[in-house]
Amino acid sequence: MKKSVLLFTTLFIVLAMLLAACGGGGAEEAAEEADCSSDDVFCVGLVTDVGEVDDKSFNQSAWEGVQQAGTELGAKVEYIETGDAKDYGANIDLFAGQNYDVIVTVGFALTEATAAAAAKYPDIDFIGVDQFQGEVMDNLAGLLFPEDKAGFQAGALAAMLTESDTIAAVLGTDLVPPVVAFKEGYEGGAKYINPDINLISTFHPGGMDVAFTDPEWGATTAKQAIDQGADVVFGAGGKTGNGALIETAGVDGAFCIGVDSDQWETVPEAHSCLVSSAMKLITPGVFELVSLSKDGSLPGGNFFGQTGLAPFHDFEDQIPQEVKDKLAEIEAGLNDGSIETGY
Repeated sequence: MKKSVLLFTTLFIVLAMLLAACGGGGAEEAAEEADCSSDDVFCVGLVTDVGEVDDKSFNQSAWEGVQQAGTELGAKVEYIETGDAKDYGANIDLFAGQNYDVIVTVGFALTEATAAAAAKYPDIDFIGVDQFQGEVMDNLAGLLFPEDKAGFQAGALAAMLTESDTIAAVLGTDLVPPVVAFKEGYEGGAKYINPDINLISTFHPGGMDVAFTDPEWGATTAKQAIDQGADVVFGAGGKTGNGALIETAGVDGAFCIGVDSDQWETVPEAHSCLVSSAMKLITPGVFELVSLSKDGSLPGGNFFGQTGLAPFHDFEDQIPQEVKDKLAEIEAGLNDGSIETGY
């Protein structure tokens, strides 16, 4: 009996400590308890592809846009990481079943599942990142980017930095059109500067379930390219690309270029080589669409976000002014159509 009383007392104390520790949750705790079926509560859920939400690149950028909605719009925000492609629909249904107002799905692979869910739940707004909408639905916006333009700028930068006239790209799967667009743009930009440049571009040989979560392959592939003379490596493939960046960081004199977001902020291990990143401005694009949804004005169909090169950060003083001027000229040409990427 004494043991039972002691056990009960111990559990009570532990429970009290846990409640006390959680007591400072404030708005976050209230958001977790918020009822999404209430007209006074705005709820935004995000469903990833099989890549993880903290990939320091694509998924993370989309999630940060949703988190911004939580901070600035007072939204309740949550995410679900997809472990298997067969669960896309079920994961979307989890948010829909809780009466979420907006569901953001991340990645080309979720295109079909997102469109099906938008038809199934006409009172919920959907935002599909990297999902082209062939048929306009009032409650579904596809957030797209001209990846070929960002890739073109990255390739031009690489071609102006290389001393070996050999540059590389370590990429996710060619099953994803935006990845192909990055690659084609990168090669086009490099050739725009030097038509005779040697290009080593390698797609991950695996399927959608592994192509963006394989940093070991990314590192090995980057090393192979460096052994073949590459002194600039573009890593475009989630954690797979991050592996390439980190591998390149261990090579004296080599440069690397990130993708999707300003990876200076997310992959500090690559600082010694990370001269810039080919950015898709996913975070502001997601936040803008969520804001439009909250205002009742989500644009159905395709919505185009912006791209660009990230700052040079610690390399700012190492980049010659003529390189900066050329990049500005290229950006202007891409924007006014006088320069084409070839994609």
